[in-house]
Amino acid sequence: FFCLFLFLSFSLSSFFCTTISLHLENHSFFVSYETKMSSEALESISTDDLMREVQRRIDCATKPEKRVILIGPPGCSKGTQAPKIKSEHCLCHLATGDMLRAAVAAQTPNGIAAKKAMESGGLVSDEIVVGIISEAVKKPECKTGFILDGFPRTVTQAEKLDAMLKKEGTKIDTVLDFNIPDEVLVERVEGRWIHAASGRSYHTKFAPPKVPGKDDITGEDLMKRKDDNAETLKSRLDAFHKQTQPVIDYYSKLKKVTTVVANKPAADVEKQIRNAL
Repeated sequence: FFCLFLFLSFSLSSFFCTTISLHLENHSFFVSYETKMSSEALESISTDDLMREVQRRIDCATKPEKRVILIGPPGCSKGTQAPKIKSEHCLCHLATGDMLRAAVAAQTPNGIAAKKAMESGGLVSDEIVVGIISEAVKKPECKTGFILDGFPRTVTQAEKLDAMLKKEGTKIDTVLDFNIPDEVLVERVEGRWIHAASGRSYHTKFAPPKVPGKDDITGEDLMKRKDDNAETLKSRLDAFHKQTQPVIDYYSKLKKVTTVVANKPAADVEKQIRNAL
């Protein structure tokens, strides 16, 4: 019946309907109507694509919850693996920088506080960042869990994150520690290109796009981060090792850390992650 309803929605050119959110509760579907949209907008999406999305959400409803932290130096392949983990386990991907920008743009209380701190030249406090994460993990797309990338960077941040999650009745399940020699990272980082909208990562040598300078899926231009160079990398690696090793030690004591040998082919790294999760 639900699929028939979606099909008919495409067929009625003058029909106005709403975006649909699926909620699986006691093995029954509940359709919630959120935002009005015209049939023209629906018709721009193929029936096959819509059916695949419905099937994906049904499949995701059976996935176990997972809350994962990714830790690793720049160029360690976190950017390559995160979208795959997100897709396979139906998780939302929470990158600290993206969340901050979104909160500022949405003018949430934490976003306003973050903007004020940045405009004054100060640092955004741990409390604000944890507050933004708290808001993000309550979104529907994070119902099955999340991948946290770029936070925590210090033990204090880890403790505040854990305290927030405990109040919500949840906890971090797994910390993936991407381990790779520093000398390997220089070659990786200098050849890296990014698709800004999706976060997909490419490399001119190790994982080149099908068309140079273009994203494989959308065909959009790839970009190079301004700090993807050897000089900047050395500084970032020094800071990473000083700040982040204590975080790894903190979660190791809680028996949550799995080391991923990231200096391996992508398929090997994927297998390690799959076994860990």
